[in-house]
Amino acid sequence: MHHLPHDHPGVPDHRSPGRFLWWMARQQWPTLVGGMCFGIVWMSAQAVMPAVIGLAIDRGVADKDTSELAKWAAILFAIGLVQAASGIMRHRFAVTNWLIAAYRTVQLVSRQTVRLGGTLPRKVSTGEVVAIGTNDLSHLGQLMDVSARFAGACVSFVLVAVILLQTSVTLGLVVLVGVPLLMLGVAPILGPLQRRSAHQRHLMGALSNTASDIVGGLRVLRGIGGEQVFHERYVRESQTTRQAGVQVARLQSVLDALQVFLPGLFVVIVVWIGARYAVEGTITPGELVAFYGYSAFLMIPLRTATEYANKIIRARVAAARVVRVLALEPEVGEPAHPAGSPAPGAELRDDRTGLLVRHGLLTAVVSEQPDESAELADRLGMTHAPVDDEVTLGGVPLTALSSAEVRRRIVVSDTGALFFSGRLGDRLDVTGRGDVERALDTASAADILDALPDGLDTVVAERGRSFSGGQRQRLVLARALAVDPEILVLVEPTSAVDAHTEARVADRLHRHRAGRTTVVTTSSPLMLDRADVVAFLRGGRVVATGTHGELLGSNAEYRRVVTRETEAELAVSEVAPR
Repeated sequence: MHHLPHDHPGVPDHRSPGRFLWWMARQQWPTLVGGMCFGIVWMSAQAVMPAVIGLAIDRGVADKDTSELAKWAAILFAIGLVQAASGIMRHRFAVTNWLIAAYRTVQLVSRQTVRLGGTLPRKVSTGEVVAIGTNDLSHLGQLMDVSARFAGACVSFVLVAVILLQTSVTLGLVVLVGVPLLMLGVAPILGPLQRRSAHQRHLMGALSNTASDIVGGLRVLRGIGGEQVFHERYVRESQTTRQAGVQVARLQSVLDALQVFLPGLFVVIVVWIGARYAVEGTITPGELVAFYGYSAFLMIPLRTATEYANKIIRARVAAARVVRVLALEPEVGEPAHPAGSPAPGAELRDDRTGLLVRHGLLTAVVSEQPDESAELADRLGMTHAPVDDEVTLGGVPLTALSSAEVRRRIVVSDTGALFFSGRLGDRLDVTGRGDVERALDTASAADILDALPDGLDTVVAERGRSFSGGQRQRLVLARALAVDPEILVLVEPTSAVDAHTEARVADRLHRHRAGRTTVVTTSSPLMLDRADVVAFLRGGRVVATGTHGELLGSNAEYRRVVTRETEAELAVSEVAPR
């Protein structure tokens, strides 16, 4: 019994699609060899059946020898049993090979996704990653699946050629020479088919990415009246993708037609030669019947060979996409020799901005330019490049620590955080040991849970589309709180909720994170009033620190930034209350 998923998918060779496919085959060689062995037995049993039937006719029927007829009938029955048993095992190995390849691909891409973190969406479109999970892993599995039948096809072809050579040198040579010529007839199509398939896959990935963007920003598009513009864009891209698909289908249809026509033509030639020999008396009636049997049988290995070539093309296109993802390197590299872990409760400091985050306090960061505070949050969590040694934890640069330790101790949750589809409880408790109910209460999201018919068992739509913007923001906050990291960095956690909800979140957040270090980038007076320390950021530097009340009374620029935000919120609430 082969257990899936793998404990460790291995270290892939992603230098080229061909090397990756060969590496995949080597990783599952025991099941591949097993499938090939049973495939050889299965197809060889079919290959010798016409010869056994011919001998039964010649020695039993023609010679009117009942005992010979019974003997060859028994041999034929035994071969049939062998074929049936080997066919069952071949199919089991084929399915196993498909599943192993698919699971390994999923694990490799998932592991790389976790390793890349925020680098992935900046290097590869969402559509391309989706295409790997929906189409590419199937093509990789199909190549491993067809390998068993292809091995059987090669051996059975040689076996039939040997039998025909013993009966007729001409027929044997026709088979030995004709089959390679047939394969050469198909070869000119394979290259263009691979190029067109690769182009179509690229367009499909781009189209999926466009669709995801439209669905994710549907509310915004409706608000600004941009639905029609994006609809027309999607129509154009979909038609381009359709035309590329038609180009692939044209070549694919020619290949499929040749898979039937060329073997059929070859069989006609073999039958014609055999019939002539029978008329001339060169071969016996039983051998003539065997020739007809071989003519029908040869269709199987020939079509399997062309199918194998087709599957290789599709698998190489799929492997090229997988290799592209696997070859990416994270923008934040791992240190060659990680430093010792700082003691719990260490201070977090950013020398570039002058920000000091003390242990156990709720520190708020205010900036007139929201991008500045968001960039600072990324620096504190070392989530984006470029990174430097200016951010330290307990005096140790974050760049000197392993990324696993930084992610374990510092969690950054921004407004762009989304949900994967699946059970809501699992999406909120990503560690498997968080206090989800307390986190939901702190995020003032209990009402969302109460409105769901299945509560935490509710299935979340992809990217959390079934929730409103404010609901999604509160659930994202609850997820971050459920992780309960040593240091939590929140980027504008209440920007999409009303003032009453924001006041509850601010008050509960301070109690929830008591004794833990929390950094919040915000310009909301409700949140700032509950902060232990407020840092005012201007021009990329912290120019003032203190409590919200102290800064309001001593720093006019801080007061202007915070007051302008309040006036804007009041104006919006009067026009369109939430």
